[in-house]
Amino acid sequence: MKITIARRQLRLTAATVTALTLGLTGAQSSPAASPAAADCPTAELFATNNTAVITDPDDPRLLTRLTRFDHEVRAIIRANGASPVASKLLEGVFWSGDLKQAAYERSREFDISRVGRDGLNHIAGVVAKTYRQESVLTFRCLSRTSAETDALEIEAPGVSANRLHDELVAHPVARDKLGGGSVTVDGRLVLIAPLADLPLARQFTAKLGVDWQTVQVHYGDREFVSRVRSTPTP
Repeated sequence: MKITIARRQLRLTAATVTALTLGLTGAQSSPAASPAAADCPTAELFATNNTAVITDPDDPRLLTRLTRFDHEVRAIIRANGASPVASKLLEGVFWSGDLKQAAYERSREFDISRVGRDGLNHIAGVVAKTYRQESVLTFRCLSRTSAETDALEIEAPGVSANRLHDELVAHPVARDKLGGGSVTVDGRLVLIAPLADLPLARQFTAKLGVDWQTVQVHYGDREFVSRVRSTPTP
């Protein structure tokens, strides 16, 4: 059994127009929660080469910097006509419904430019196939009012992977609906959630000790991309 970034979040609900209207009310009241388009890349891809289930926070595999993986994924991005911009090392904490416990995972977030929806989808599929992942998470930055916007990315400082783990375990609703999140090596939370779950995401980040005035929110289109399939030989 493999647990990937996307699989642990597949139970996230799709946003609805009603939820969008109600959920954004709180965000609009805080200037810090407004989208910062200048700071949001064209697209982001969250991926790992890990296929193991890691439940020990002291597992040495969580110390890897995924340097070779970084270079390889950048090469895949370039080979498919897009441009890799930056890459962040992440430590993810995700809830496994099968194991009934939280699992850890090292991964990277890749910022990508010069790419559209179809191109991003194809790149993610290639990455998923190359590294034997069930699916890969992508996020395209869009305006809050775009018809394609169905999710938001929340970033906030001052969160550790251990704190994220403890709060995820302690809150069944958050772990079942949000699935988990990631933390950068310098302690910055990265959480992608459906627009419908914005109120829950705000409650959960408050449990993590996050001051919403310090939160940066980006809006966009979230997708879980499965492996590309080889074209069958006639």
